[in-house]
Amino acid sequence: MTASTARIHRRRFLKSTLQASALLMAPQVIPGTALGKDGAVAASERIVLGGIGIGNRGTYDLGCFLPQPDVQFVAVCDVKAQRRAAVKTMADEKYGNQDCATYRDFRELLERSDIDAVLIATGPNWHATAAMYAARAGKDIYCEKPCTKNIAQSLILAQTMRRTGRVFQVGTQRRNLPHFAFACELARTGRLGKLKAVHAHPAGMTTISSGWLPAEPEPPKDEVDWDLYLGPAAWRPFNKKLLDGFNFEKGGGMVGGGVLEWGSHCVDLCQWAADADGMAPVEYNPPVDGRLVARYASGVELIIRGDGWLPLGSCPVRFEGEDGWVEAGDSGKLALSSPALLAGREVAEIGGYPATFHVRDFLDCVKTRGKPKGNAEAACYSHIACHAANIAIFLNRKLRYDPRKNEFIGDEQANRLRSEALREPWRI
Repeated sequence: MTASTARIHRRRFLKSTLQASALLMAPQVIPGTALGKDGAVAASERIVLGGIGIGNRGTYDLGCFLPQPDVQFVAVCDVKAQRRAAVKTMADEKYGNQDCATYRDFRELLERSDIDAVLIATGPNWHATAAMYAARAGKDIYCEKPCTKNIAQSLILAQTMRRTGRVFQVGTQRRNLPHFAFACELARTGRLGKLKAVHAHPAGMTTISSGWLPAEPEPPKDEVDWDLYLGPAAWRPFNKKLLDGFNFEKGGGMVGGGVLEWGSHCVDLCQWAADADGMAPVEYNPPVDGRLVARYASGVELIIRGDGWLPLGSCPVRFEGEDGWVEAGDSGKLALSSPALLAGREVAEIGGYPATFHVRDFLDCVKTRGKPKGNAEAACYSHIACHAANIAIFLNRKLRYDPRKNEFIGDEQANRLRSEALREPWRI
């Protein structure tokens, strides 16, 4: 560099520095909301959220996230153009701008470094795979349930969250409802005496393998990306009933009821009540007279049954000890063997299983790096219990499960049902 060139660069540097100084000294108008005034949360303290697969349930979940003052929703991904547009409208109307970005491929959304967390509300076929991609991209995750398709996915999901240090909340929102939490507390703290049995309500007791429906003309990819919709599931021709079907590829290729749908709520609460968040039952019997009985290593029975419940609403659970029992359901009400179990406490009666409290628990843990109620470890073993029960139903025989090796004892066919191949290019 010549002396004259150096002087030119120096003059340019001094000129740009003076211009920048003038800008800094000029009065700046900063919105009060950006500074956290008037009850708003400062931009630096907000959790930047994206959504993956936002349909009916996801729209409800998003409706619980958007009112939270420390959430900024900035992007939506969905394989359906109509859903992308609907969620963008919902977000843009909330914030009074046009900033919500839309994506067809969730991997593009996950590449954004400004996004802290994601809401995953795809069909169950995608939950675990999308959650693990998100964790590896450094995002915290609120994932709808059922969050895994089989036993192997359940274990890998929990391992992934431990390894990446991500906050994970499965959408088992009843863990954050006061009456369900109180019922579990009675069981866990010995107020019912020695625990003998926990009862869960299933969606059904039938499992069948998912299959194909007649091929229909496939819509344009920009309208519906059928290949991405299938994702890791086995390929099959497009059919609108599969596209809009809630039960598509729900667990291990098995659909048609089974324990998993309600079980991911009811069995999950039983796991919590039995202090079994880090374990699963070790014995599973096929249903007899509509009752499937599993047993924990402690001897506590997990009884999955469809009838005989008190009129307390959907998703009922019952916990029985040597000295008393408690039953709860979605009405928000409790039934107790004795009023003395309340011990003078008032338990809030909240019906309708709202997710707001569960969403708030997740957001608080994102900030504190704490462990939410529906964490990956708890989800892992409650889902294993459901998958193992479904396998016992499917094979119609008693199964024994080794919790150390996470495999069935002496049953090769049952062990093959612990996992399934994923379609290329998807890996977990």
